Amino acid sequence: MKYRRLGKTELNVSVIGIGTWQFGGEWGHDFTQEEVDHILDKAKEMGINLIDTAECYGDHLSEQLIGGYLRKDRREDWVVATKFGHHFHDKFTRTNDYSADDVLKQLDASLRALQTDYIDLYQFHSGPDEAFDNDELWTMLDKQIAAGKIRHLGLSIAKNNQVHQTSSASKVNAKTIQVVYNRLDQAPEEQVLPLCQEQDLGVLARVPLASGYLSGKYKPGTQFGTNDVRHNHDQERVLSLLQQAEEIKSKEVPPGVDMAQWALAWCLKHPAVTAVIPGCKSPAQVEANAKAAELVSGDHPQNI
Repeated sequence: MKYRRLGKTELNVSVIGIGTWQFGGEWGHDFTQEEVDHILDKAKEMGINLIDTAECYGDHLSEQLIGGYLRKDRREDWVVATKFGHHFHDKFTRTNDYSADDVLKQLDASLRALQTDYIDLYQFHSGPDEAFDNDELWTMLDKQIAAGKIRHLGLSIAKNNQVHQTSSASKVNAKTIQVVYNRLDQAPEEQVLPLCQEQDLGVLARVPLASGYLSGKYKPGTQFGTNDVRHNHDQERVLSLLQQAEEIKSKEVPPGVDMAQWALAWCLKHPAVTAVIPGCKSPAQVEANAKAAELVSGDHPQNI
């Protein structure tokens, strides 16, 4: 495994992390504690130390499953990132609340679910600029840092061209940006990633496999079940993405290289990107994702 400095946090994180939206039950499978334990055991074995979750992956359900694991493991071995601003009501249904009072309640709920005294990275979760421009919120969060509940703040931006929040990150003491970035969506390269480099912000690339479309597992015409979030994607858009992925596989992925591993390493070749956080449903997927680090030599991915 390779490790990089996560911007001004000074945390060293594995270039491959674990995204855990799937633990909330919206990706076609309801996870047990035993399944999550096996996934995180494999992650640790492979040298992964970064877990990204959120308050609304289930009603703190993903956090609870991670907490069930952390309770039995060495907490200090992990960099745990979670988020705030959303309330889960049912699958694919959420409401938002970024008020200081409610976010403090969300924070305490996340700490209980994760069974931990502190969160390494607490991220503003895909909120609008009006919610972001709230001094009361950031003052409250700074107080939680002083109290030891939070180590660092970050932003998980909703749009890949969200310049206002990215450019204002340092002003609110945020030290990281999480953004959708992959071979099929390179929009952050235009403004967001340069702004991150200017401010020395760590960058977490989410959806690095483009919701699985870059995994190499799906052909044009694939139909997703009703309990899979991809079932709700625009079908013409899905077909277009899968067709693009097929072309990328034939023209850009070197012979003998796994497409998913190539796609993860592709993200990591940008000098602004610290780590990728792909989701995974099994220990085998964790191991396959982790092997993408073998395509990365220092800060310069090879064979891509």
